[in-house]
Amino acid sequence: MGDYALGQGTGPLRGIKVVEIAGIGPGPHAATILADLGADVVRVERPGGAASAGPRGADLLTRGRPSVAMDLKDPEALRALKELIASADVLIEGMRPGVTERLGIGPHDCLALNPALVYGRMTGWGQTGPLAHTAGHDMNYIAIAGVLHGLGQDPGRPHFPSNVVGDFGGGSAYLVIGVLAALLEARVSGQGQVVDAAIVDGAAHLNLMWAAILAGGWAQEKRAANLLDGGIPYYDVYETSDGKHMSVGALEPQFYAEMVRLLGIEDTAPDRNDFASLGELRTVLTETFRSRTQAEWAEVFDGTDACVAPILPLTEAAQHPHMAAREVYVERDGLLQPAPAPRFSRTEATLTTGPSVPGGGTRDVLEAWGVSDVDGLLGSGAAVQA
Repeated sequence: MGDYALGQGTGPLRGIKVVEIAGIGPGPHAATILADLGADVVRVERPGGAASAGPRGADLLTRGRPSVAMDLKDPEALRALKELIASADVLIEGMRPGVTERLGIGPHDCLALNPALVYGRMTGWGQTGPLAHTAGHDMNYIAIAGVLHGLGQDPGRPHFPSNVVGDFGGGSAYLVIGVLAALLEARVSGQGQVVDAAIVDGAAHLNLMWAAILAGGWAQEKRAANLLDGGIPYYDVYETSDGKHMSVGALEPQFYAEMVRLLGIEDTAPDRNDFASLGELRTVLTETFRSRTQAEWAEVFDGTDACVAPILPLTEAAQHPHMAAREVYVERDGLLQPAPAPRFSRTEATLTTGPSVPGGGTRDVLEAWGVSDVDGLLGSGAAVQA
């Protein structure tokens, strides 16, 4: 046995065993969250490794868990995988609907092996519906879900926010919510179930407040025309003299008054409640913010209630005094990365290991999880130790 052992995590999920069938995007992100929170997660992937977000040695979506490399087309590898699943609490897979069923590890097969298993399925379109079997990516899912239409401050076209809103906001975060809820229920009932986590479902749910605003008749479905989309000048982004930007979120009157005071425009800014003068107010704010650098404005607003903050790239964000004090970003093995979240008062989450090597933990994991004939699996090539 090497360094791997069950129960090494320190978070609140310590002792929960998770099998992750390697995929891309939201599935690995969900597995990372569970590993960060202390679960014993095992990443099962093909020999040579699954698709990766950049160089594998820097792929933070594989941190916190060992990799087991197996050829699932080999009956012996499939037998070993089923042994892992039989002793797991959770299975996560992100294949198209029907793929795991064809492999013999669909929900029916796995729940027959392990009736208390929580079977987490991560897809874009979901397991049912006309688009369930078609390809798609983040922007397609949030487009159909009614989310992308309102994103951005350009009235002429929407702007997509990388893959944060769909893959991770509506995808992996909701998969984890579903898995945790099903685990709680299984502790009472003794029965597992399938969690059908679809990005379209989660992204639509993230949009709940916007749906409420529309239902209340307080907004219109146009970009840069509403309270939180740049439609008002005191909730927007402004360029500074050095080409950088400040975020302005001075919605409440008392915060707005503080912002105006610190900007020194109390005598020149028109009444914010005079909607006919909003264009003039935006011009005043634009010209004022362009009069100083981002660093100068950041110093002016630091520690105030004006709700104004500099817009920072990730590497600079990690050095911001507040982010540094909370250690929101940490450096591990030379890689700058977000720390586990959220935080717990008693069962603190910690980073255990960095990005995994494909197949680097094959022997150790199979032996620790009690899989039979590990030597035979490795000798035949059904499983591969890197």
